[in-house]
Amino acid sequence: MEVSELVHRVVPSPNFGDRSLPINMLVLHYTEMRPVETALEKLTDPEAGVSAHYLITEEGEVIQLVSEEKRAWHAGASYWRGIKDVNSASIGIELDHPGHTDENGGYRGFSEAQFKALVPLVARIVKQYDIPRANVVGHSDVAPIRKIDPGELFPWDRLAEYGLCLPTPHKIERTDPFHNAGAFILALERYGYDITEGRKAIEAFERRWRPERIEGKPDAQLGAILWHLLLERDRGAAR
Repeated sequence: MEVSELVHRVVPSPNFGDRSLPINMLVLHYTEMRPVETALEKLTDPEAGVSAHYLITEEGEVIQLVSEEKRAWHAGASYWRGIKDVNSASIGIELDHPGHTDENGGYRGFSEAQFKALVPLVARIVKQYDIPRANVVGHSDVAPIRKIDPGELFPWDRLAEYGLCLPTPHKIERTDPFHNAGAFILALERYGYDITEGRKAIEAFERRWRPERIEGKPDAQLGAILWHLLLERDRGAAR
């Protein structure tokens, strides 16, 4: 396994396979397990059948589990922009975090040490594989029916300040370009989401682009954000 200078230690996981697609995505997750050793045990347990390429602790330690050239098992049943085998096309990074469950203390922000460790790792991966900013996504984006991580408190806009993901559109026309919910959902599909369950797809979009209010139904603000994102993509400004 090739190891970069950004990795603090390697804990090999047996849970991987061969890729069938080139790498063009990066997917961020949270572990939703406490303590971090519990997550590490599961990600390296052959019976669990899950893994990721990296795990970053809340203290900022970067642990590599699977070689990047291999297909880690982090995304599960997922879809993004026509890709059904997200695992084959992506690098998966797990963030040590309690998640939304009350038994782990409830949902909260991500630690500064963890974010500072994440930025250079994402920067290196994005540069090495020429990953478009629009393809740096959360687990909830690629699996909206099943997942809500890394959740509404993940600092996407801070990551965007480094040019590592798309920023939230703020200078937008406050008019709704979509005539009804069906048109909005079809536009979500055009942007890249799985719309099998429309409400879940809308919630995933809100969680990423308007995290302060998650209602699962389109409105003028959401419509304006989505319209802006589609225009930027069509102009080639989403890389």
